[in-house]
Amino acid sequence: MLDEVLFFDTLRQGLWIAVIISIPILTAALVTGVSIGLVQALTSIQEMTLTFVPKLAAIVIVFWLSMGFMTQTLVSFFQNRIIPLIIGG
Repeated sequence: MLDEVLFFDTLRQGLWIAVIISIPILTAALVTGVSIGLVQALTSIQEMTLTFVPKLAAIVIVFWLSMGFMTQTLVSFFQNRIIPLIIGG
């Protein structure tokens, strides 16, 4: 049976891995959104759909480039932390 310390430590580590995995995608969305917003402010073009397509493209590209890192991080977490807890070690 899991005691509270082990449960909360595993939960903390899982949340931290979720943050680490999401940083590249969120950074790409932020940089793209700010860049497009700056261009819109400088050119006085106020089209809402103009920000959606470049931001979506940037997110997809960064996701595709960082899939290996995300997969390795999740597999490592499951192999080192979750599976031993399930087995009982």
